[in-house]
Parts: sequence; structure tokens; C-alpha cells
Amino acid sequence: MDTVRAPDTETGEPSEAPAPPALPATASFERKVRSAARWSLINTVVLRLGNFATGIVLARFALGPAEWGVYGVAQTVLLVLLSANELGVSLAIVRWEGDPRRFAPTVLTLSTLSSALLYVALFATAPTVAGLLGSPDATGVLRVMCLCVLIGGVAAVPGQFLTREFAQGKRMIIDGLNFVVSTSVTLLLAFAGWGAMSFAWGAVAGNTVTLIGCCLAAPGTLKYGWDPGQARKLLRFGLPLAGASLLALAVANVNTMVVGATLGSVALGFYVLAFNVSGWPVRIISEAARRVSFAGFSRLADSPQALAQGFSRALGVVITGTVPLCVLLAGLAEPSVRLIYGSQWTPAAAALPWLMALGLIRIACELAYDCMVATGQRRLLLLVQGLWLAALVPALFLGARLNGIVGVSQAQVLVAGGLVVPVFLYALSRGGIGVRSIGRACAWPFLGGAVMAAIILGLERPLGDGPLALLAVGTIALAGYVLCVLPSRDFLRGVGRHAPPRPDQQDMR
Repeated sequence: MDTVRAPDTETGEPSEAPAPPALPATASFERKVRSAARWSLINTVVLRLGNFATGIVLARFALGPAEWGVYGVAQTVLLVLLSANELGVSLAIVRWEGDPRRFAPTVLTLSTLSSALLYVALFATAPTVAGLLGSPDATGVLRVMCLCVLIGGVAAVPGQFLTREFAQGKRMIIDGLNFVVSTSVTLLLAFAGWGAMSFAWGAVAGNTVTLIGCCLAAPGTLKYGWDPGQARKLLRFGLPLAGASLLALAVANVNTMVVGATLGSVALGFYVLAFNVSGWPVRIISEAARRVSFAGFSRLADSPQALAQGFSRALGVVITGTVPLCVLLAGLAEPSVRLIYGSQWTPAAAALPWLMALGLIRIACELAYDCMVATGQRRLLLLVQGLWLAALVPALFLGARLNGIVGVSQAQVLVAGGLVVPVFLYALSRGGIGVRSIGRACAWPFLGGAVMAAIILGLERPLGDGPLALLAVGTIALAGYVLCVLPSRDFLRGVGRHAPPRPDQQDMR
């Protein structure tokens, strides 16, 4: 396990001590985490439902598959750049001990400079990047949308102060304002005929609101400064994390690049819609969890027993919440897409069942990622992400050639489930989180998912695929799932005999 560099509490500079921020796993801390998780979940659900409704309006009345394909290319490039725009140094505000305001000015300077350099490079290479991804029309959209890289580089510091303090209530207000502004701009421009460019300007407007909101919610954090010693230590801390984050985003978005480059913008539009639909449960549950998981795991990192218990319970909660959504969307893919988006989008449904399986795997891997970052396993994390990407790229090209967007989806499930999950299990076991405790956290949700799938397969044909039939099938399937996961309720609450076992009672292999 790598040494975590924390700042000295007197000087504010990083030291060699591996200790995380000193906040014991007391009842007050648990209440703070639960409150933050609750606000984060509410925030994510509301925003995702709003994005879902906006997407329906745009897909039905304003934009076609080609425009969605251009947007998919721009979004992919933006996400990749955002993964490395601040070089990972802003995480020190959450992870290091001491008063973060002492080194925050240096963090802000590094973050802003690196983001500006990335944007200049993207602006110059935008035509080449768009051409390589099979969407030459995306050049202008890339140049506008990636202004968010600059804005995000500045907003990183005040945003991480909110994360450190578990201030998810304030973050909900900020994100709500972002959504209102970005959605209004996007809809206005889309219906005015701006095409994919409407997404770009909407994103810029929304991110500007986020920057302003974070600065107001965390006053005094937007101050530039420079300390060469702090900068060197911040870069030693952040660059491995930025590299791992970049690899993780590449893993998540290389599929879009391959589809655009090999199958064209129309197929990419269908794939982007299917991928976005598959992301509903993942984003709702995962984003809510990840806004508190890293900070929470960081506080528990020096106690293997507490960390094992915390991770096992967190995994059980996110898997329990994700499985029913994934099974419903996978089992009712075609009628759901046709009902929600219209018959012109039904080609997207063929890839959806595989993408839902991928989403379920990804949400568990993301939680494991946060745990490994919090415990300082940065080099191992880089190796895991690098292995994932190296195996995925050839599999995606082969899948695209053999079976189009369905083949791309199948390739991702094969690589993630067959290769990456076992590697993550090994990595977690090195940190004291045994396979047996992970299996216990997932057992009841997986049983419930199997029951749901059987109910859907048994009722879909006799009841048909009309709206009322879909509602009936979904309701019955969910009832079956709830009955299956009821025995795990004490485990999920962390009480009684179902609480996670101590690490010394687990099978560490």
C-alpha cells in the first residue's frame, strides 16, 4: 500500500504520514455521513429525473440520432479532459489532515493552469479529434463544450471544500440551479435550430452557475497562491490519482469513440441514447454514493475493521438499490424505449440489456475504486485501470465489426465481468475486504434480481407491451424483489446479527 501524503497540522505542508483526516467513526460521524448521503441521493434523483424528462423532449421533438451522435462525441471528450484537468491535486483538500486553506491557493493555481493548457490543446486539435471519432461536424461543439474544463478547474477547490465537510445540502441547491439554467438554455437553443450546439452552450451556462454557487457556499476558498514545496508534494499525491481517473474515464468512454469511428454518427446516436438510459440507475445510485464514499472511506482508512464493515455495507446498499432498476430496464428494453422516446429510437433497445448488466458491474467497481483511492493503493489502481483499458479496446473493435452496437455492449460485459471484477476482488482483499463479505452483501439483491427476471419473462408475453401491461409487470416484479431482499434489511442498516463481520472473521482470499 502506498504512503498517503498528508499535510502537517502546524505548517500546512504535506508530510510523509499515512494518516487520513482525523475523524473517528463515532455515532456523530455516522449521522453526518448518513445525512450527507441522504441529501446526495435526493439531489441525484431529482436531477436525473429532470435530465430524463429533458432528454425525452429533445429526442422526440428537437434532435435526431445524428445530433445525438455529435453530442456524444463532445461529451466523451469533455469527460476525459475533466478527469485530468486539475491533475488530481484537488483531492488533497478532502484527503489531507490539517487546515486545507493553507495549501488551497497552490491547489487552485495548479488546477487553473493545467485546465487552461488542456483547453488550449483541445481548441487547436478539435478538427483532428472530431475527425478521428467519426464526427467532423463536432469541431465547433467541442470547442464550446470544453470551456467547461476551464470552469471546472477553477470550481474544483471550493467544490472539494463542500465535499470535505459533507455539505451535500448546499450542493443540492447549487446543482439545482445548474440544472435549471443549463436545461433552459439547451431547450431554448435546440428548438431554435442550434442542433448539438445547444448542449454545449447549456453545459457552459450551467457550469458557470456551479462555479458561482460553490464560491458563495465556501467563501474565501477562491484565492490564488504558490508554494513550490507544496506544489511538488501535491503533484506527487495527485498525478497517480489523475492518471487512474483518466484511465477510468477512458474505460467508460472509449466505447463511444469506437462506435463513432467504426459505425458512424447515426449508429453512435442510437448507442449514446441506449448508454444514457443504462446510466439512469448507475448515476442515481452511484453519484449519490460517491459524493460521500471517498470522504467516508478516507476517515476509516486507518482502521481495517471499520473500513471492511463500511465498504461491505455501502456495497450492499448500492447493489440493493441498483439491481431492480437494471433488471426492469433490461427485461423491458424495447417496449420501454418505444414508449418513452418513440418508434424511431427502437434500434437503441437491442444494446440496452447488455448495457444494464455493464452498469451493475460498473457501480460496484466505482465503489471499489473510491475505497482503493482512500486507502492509498494508487499504483495498484493504475494497474487495474490500465489492464481494463488494454483488454477493452480490441474487444470493442471486434464487437463492433461482428455485431454493431450490440457487439460493443457485449464486449464490455465480457471484459468487465470476466477480467476486471476478479482483479478488483484481489485488490480489495489486500486491503482487508474479503470476498466472503462482498458476496454476503450481494447475495440477496442478486437473488431478488433473478426472481424479477423470471417474473418479467413469464408475464411479458401474455400481458403484452402496452403502458398498463408494463406497469403491471413492473409492479409485480418489484414486489417479488422486495420480498427477496427483506432478510437483508438489518445488514443494510448495520445493526443486529446481520451487521458486517469483523475482518478477522472473513475469508481474506
